[in-house]
Amino acid sequence: MTGLYIHIPFCARKCPYCDFCSTAFNKTLVQSYVDAVVRNIAHYSTDRIGLDTIYFGGGTPSLLTPQQVGQILHCAENSFVLHSPEITLEANPCTVSLSKLSEYRSLGVNRLSFGIQSASDSELVSLGRLHTFGRAEKAVNDAFDAGFDNISCDLMIGIPDQTIKSLEYSIDALTNLPVQHISAYMLRIEQGTPFDSDKIRNTVADDDLSSEMYLTTVQKLAAAGFEQYEISNFAKPGFESRHNMKYWIGESYIGIGASAHSLFDGKRYFCPGDIGRFASSPLQQTVSEDDDPDKLEEYVMLGLRLTKGISLSKLAELGASDLSGLIAKAAAYERNDLCVLKDGVLRLTPKGFLVSNVLISEFIQIL
Repeated sequence: MTGLYIHIPFCARKCPYCDFCSTAFNKTLVQSYVDAVVRNIAHYSTDRIGLDTIYFGGGTPSLLTPQQVGQILHCAENSFVLHSPEITLEANPCTVSLSKLSEYRSLGVNRLSFGIQSASDSELVSLGRLHTFGRAEKAVNDAFDAGFDNISCDLMIGIPDQTIKSLEYSIDALTNLPVQHISAYMLRIEQGTPFDSDKIRNTVADDDLSSEMYLTTVQKLAAAGFEQYEISNFAKPGFESRHNMKYWIGESYIGIGASAHSLFDGKRYFCPGDIGRFASSPLQQTVSEDDDPDKLEEYVMLGLRLTKGISLSKLAELGASDLSGLIAKAAAYERNDLCVLKDGVLRLTPKGFLVSNVLISEFIQIL
């Protein structure tokens, strides 16, 4: 089954740490962009593709009016064969109200992802966020009152001047809300963003503190009933993100919008991040990333992001003829509590996730 990703690149104000494809809200451009999304979705109408997830990402998709979201969903219903889809919309707490959320719910949106980041107002100010935690708390409670029973919140780790104590406070505050999923991301200082400065680097957590913060997050979320299923994602049982799982297990997804990526018909490709060009073009331009992805390499690279890990039998099925080197390397790392190899399954531990890029690269090289 295929997923549909729709990139909505508009924000009330761009956050200083963000390097995603986004721009300032412009009412006229937004409608032109929505019309272009609809054109591109309709392009698939003759193929009758089965669809079980739809994800509005951004940017700030909740800047769209319910009418615009409805316009897109109506086209998706007419262009794809929908199978009880999980329909997620990312939301900024400052852009929603109880009535707006109720309208989204009536349109079929059944999952929300709120960009909250912290329960500390001073940390939110340092991140350039427009909301207070009080506003975020109200948005989540309004969503619950509007009928949403699948709500996710983003939590950021390593915010300037964040401490273990303030992080624990944020975790407690989020887990006390009616949410079923939490995505916990380490702050990354991206080149060319306003955060790309020595001033900011001197206020963020160093490697040791970042590691302690991450492991604290894993432990506290587990104690609150949120089990880790991916490096940065935690959910109550049954509330894992169905759409995002497609990325990690190699299922097909179609990306619509400026900078959106796709894996479809066995090929990886993307739309360039030119928002104006996307809005004005009859169909989005696509640029090939890989016409024949290495299935073995992708299975290792993506599968080791998941707590369930990868199976040795699947590696053999995908062409790994000699697994002895991988087994020996895993045994060495297991002694340092970085991974576990048991019953033919290799998975990383929370400590292993902290150095996952290094471990995954070494496992791929061995194969």
